[in-house]
Amino acid sequence: MPGLPEPGKLLQVADGVHWIRMPLPFALDHINLWLLRDGDGWTLVDTGFGTTATKRLWEQIIADRLDGRPVTRIIVTHLHPDHLGLAAWLAERFGVEIWMTQTEFTMAHAIWAGQGGDVLARLAQLYRRHGLPESQVAMIAGCAGAYRLAVPLLPASFRRLAAGDTVTIDDHPWRVIVGHGHSPEHAALYCEPLRVLISGDMVLPKITTNVSVAPSEPDGDPLRMFLDSLKRFGALPEDTLVLPSHGAVFHGLHQRLAQLREHHAQRFDIVLGACAEPRSAPELLPYLFKREFDAHQLSFAMGETIAHLNYLMHSKRLQRIDETDRYRFVRAAA
Repeated sequence: MPGLPEPGKLLQVADGVHWIRMPLPFALDHINLWLLRDGDGWTLVDTGFGTTATKRLWEQIIADRLDGRPVTRIIVTHLHPDHLGLAAWLAERFGVEIWMTQTEFTMAHAIWAGQGGDVLARLAQLYRRHGLPESQVAMIAGCAGAYRLAVPLLPASFRRLAAGDTVTIDDHPWRVIVGHGHSPEHAALYCEPLRVLISGDMVLPKITTNVSVAPSEPDGDPLRMFLDSLKRFGALPEDTLVLPSHGAVFHGLHQRLAQLREHHAQRFDIVLGACAEPRSAPELLPYLFKREFDAHQLSFAMGETIAHLNYLMHSKRLQRIDETDRYRFVRAAA
């Protein structure tokens, strides 16, 4: 396995496939981007967080690392800011199209338009309904406008990707594998001749993908959708080289998929054990997470906890109790 690419530089990981690593202003401090040789140009997969620091690194790469060949296409796996953040800026700079799935494109516009506070207000309302103390609700609601800061511009148009589509890049076919749960219609890319999977956030080597319940679908079951999506990656060869959005590139796809399934099975057991008596989502946080949270991490932790509760509720292993001030969950009778 190769090492890590240095800031502002490329690291080749397969024929014509180059790894870029950009900084993030979080505990998860980086995002992996992928630059694919494409004839006389480059196809870029994901673009980084919309910050001045990331722009400066892109300017360095454009000046020194592209061998005089332009970016001719930008593919965005999903709408989250570390992936979409600079897509519009780069697309305008090179005069190219952005390729992404329709749901990700339209949802990005909906979130961006709602950043006057409505989206965070609805998220706060969801967590309040699950019993999060008002002081912590205020932490999350205070992040209003964060999406626009990280995605300063949105593309006005796009080229649609859909599950099963094939994108030809440098005469190689890359098949679109759509996943759900982490985001609405996440597009991973698999190239059979190269045995390479750009997995985005669907399959990560060390950490587990955040799967949260969204305020737009408070009783949704995104974790079931995510686990079902993993089955599509299980059909790929075991020797596939996986290019994730966070962490290092790796082999051992099937083993990692098994680990992800086992991780969530263990989480279900923890929740079921704790819910021998009625518990709210905030009461379960210490069972599932052994750390303190900032506002960003608290939102993720609450979203994940509610996702596990909804999964178990929909599978009739937990019963939800609708109390006046909160939801609580208790193990269903055998």
